[in-house]
Amino acid sequence: MAVILCSVNKISAQKDSIAQQRKARKLVRNGNALYEKQQFTDASVAYKKALANSSYYDKASYNLGNALYQGKNFKEAIPSYELTAKTAEDKYTKAEAYHNLGNAYMETKNYQGAVEAFKNSLRNNPNDDETRYNFAVAKKLLDEQNKQNKNDKNKDKNKDNKDKENKDKDDKNKDKDKKDGDDKDKKEDDKDKDGKGDKDQKDKQDPKKDDNKDKKQKPKPQQGKMSPQQIKQLLESLNNEEKKTQKKMNAKKAKGTKTKQEKDW
Repeated sequence: MAVILCSVNKISAQKDSIAQQRKARKLVRNGNALYEKQQFTDASVAYKKALANSSYYDKASYNLGNALYQGKNFKEAIPSYELTAKTAEDKYTKAEAYHNLGNAYMETKNYQGAVEAFKNSLRNNPNDDETRYNFAVAKKLLDEQNKQNKNDKNKDKNKDNKDKENKDKDDKNKDKDKKDGDDKDKKEDDKDKDGKGDKDQKDKQDPKKDDNKDKKQKPKPQQGKMSPQQIKQLLESLNNEEKKTQKKMNAKKAKGTKTKQEKDW
């Protein structure tokens, strides 16, 4: 992975002052020295400072991407390569930026992004065999990934269908249990109803039982109470007795004998 030591491009020259461009170049040289010593973190800091002074300094962004990549910060390297691919004027620099961008995508398992990056690299440098090889590898991995995703999708679909079948089966069993319970309750109700109907029918067909029922319901005369006829007869009897007693008392008075009057009722 080469480190570019070139100067600032025309775009940066138009937007940045001469002093900023000089400072940016100096920071890139410092970053390159650190990169050669494999001090990738310190090199990244120097390249970032260079970009702070010259935003469109494509060599600084490309070298920053390389330092981040070597430090295994693949996701952070991707924007730096994309910036270089966008701002670089010569095809060789663009091809290198897209090639390294493809490698960063490969490390993050973004095989679709890698395929597109390697395609763009080959458009700018069709004779790069290494890029062509990486493109073939990325395409194969992408096909395998798509196949695996399809299998996983079908597996999830089959699982959902199986879960649905199990749920329908459970619901069916619940409905059957409920129906069996309802039928059982209905049979019990019919049994109770039939028993009551037989009893009513038996009562209806037993006239003797109806007579006994009527006898039980007929009020009994209360003891100690007399009918008007009995009272009349009693009064007449008392009057007769009183007449007899008075007659006897009158007879005794004549003899001078005292008699004790007793009631016979």
